Amino acid sequence: MLNVEEIQNGVVIDHITPGKGLEIYRMLHLEEQPQSVALLQSVKSQKYGSKDLIKIEGEYLPERLDILGYLDERITLIYIQNNHVVNKFHPTPPMELKNVIKCTNPRCITSIESNCEHIFCLSKSKKYRCIYCNQEMTAKK
Repeated sequence: MLNVEEIQNGVVIDHITPGKGLEIYRMLHLEEQPQSVALLQSVKSQKYGSKDLIKIEGEYLPERLDILGYLDERITLIYIQNNHVVNKFHPTPPMELKNVIKCTNPRCITSIESNCEHIFCLSKSKKYRCIYCNQEMTAKK
């Protein structure tokens, strides 16, 4: 059995849908992380049967943790300080997504201009809309 040490200070991204861990690792740019990061895939889970898991040791946390509520609705974020859980919650979809998804409208300015940021806002219908052309994107599953 694989054993990974507990972290003293940092964050655990738990209950990631199996197979999505590497995608999330890359989207959070964890390969650029200056401290220890562990990506575990297909870990046994009592709740879901199997899961992926990311442990980030240290005080520096990725800037884009807010996108986790969009990427995977099962995720649980666990903040740890001095070996104790200080906060544990399911992230909610962010009100704004910046450079996470791309607009599919071929007439959108983001399809024409190369330096445009891809920005989407969450609508009341719980779908993201491009701020430039109002193209609706369905939530990621």
